[in-house]
Amino acid sequence: MVRAGESGRYSTDFERLSIVAIGWAGVGDLAQYASLSELRQAVAENDPSARPGNVLSTGSALWKFKVGLARGDRVVTYDAAAREYLLGTIVGDYFFEPGLVLESPHTRKVSWQGRVGRDRLSAATKNTLGSISTLFQPSEDALAELIAPSDIPEVDPGTTVSEEAGDAALEEVRLDVSARAKEFIKDRILSLSPDDMEKLVACILRAVGYRARVTQKGPDRGRDVLASPDGLGFQSPRIMGEVKHRPKERMGSDEVRSFLGGLRSGDCGLYVSTGGFTREAKYEADRANVPITLLDLDEIAAVVIEHYDAFDAEGRALISLVKVYWPAR
Repeated sequence: MVRAGESGRYSTDFERLSIVAIGWAGVGDLAQYASLSELRQAVAENDPSARPGNVLSTGSALWKFKVGLARGDRVVTYDAAAREYLLGTIVGDYFFEPGLVLESPHTRKVSWQGRVGRDRLSAATKNTLGSISTLFQPSEDALAELIAPSDIPEVDPGTTVSEEAGDAALEEVRLDVSARAKEFIKDRILSLSPDDMEKLVACILRAVGYRARVTQKGPDRGRDVLASPDGLGFQSPRIMGEVKHRPKERMGSDEVRSFLGGLRSGDCGLYVSTGGFTREAKYEADRANVPITLLDLDEIAAVVIEHYDAFDAEGRALISLVKVYWPAR
């Protein structure tokens, strides 16, 4: 598994360029290092503020990417926007190519061969593949689900090094758990009906201090949710919410433009789309003459997590979460 940056933001580049790539550009071309210890020393010199645990893990990941992967090894990465895993085979040796993928110059050529939707996988496999580690080997059960019914080839695990525990390792685990939790929360949000999705948006607005309600069904001119300080729309800001619960469909500029056309002077727009937005739609919102906020699935989940403590009973019934406590540093 090679992560395509945070939230899989480089997955499109990986597929378009037929590569996988990882970061830490400051250490330069990995070909210059003859051993793992040399590479770790370079990592430490490149970032003097790095904790010892981070130096160990970063050096190990880079070394494994250079020498632990081989032609013919299967590789997987995650496209968060499409909620799909890209499956392929490594077909080239390591090379250093700054500028090919932003901040990720360490590169291997890949032949991409297919995709597997996240929703087709078991909860256990989703959990395994949710790690935030840049480079790791999934469990055999996860591999079987990803490539079934293909035979699982033997993979050389490469050089393994025992790593010291410490604050950096603990923080990495915490971030790992948080990232996995967010993906499961997104799964739960996607399981809501369109009507319940509108109720969730109204609940979010109430949680941040507004009085909000879902409008009655009918020709609402793009107003699925109404919110204001007084709940009646006499006090500003008046927030008009449009909710599109279509996970497989990105909203485009026409939809955003139509929504904006229904707003009056003094209105603010909130456009929620679980399928996300096209680049043109975001541009349309940026140049709008009235305040408008676009929320995709990832942002909805982030807002739910941030404001869940203020959710009312209806909101907690829609999305039931429990708080996880973590050791303080």
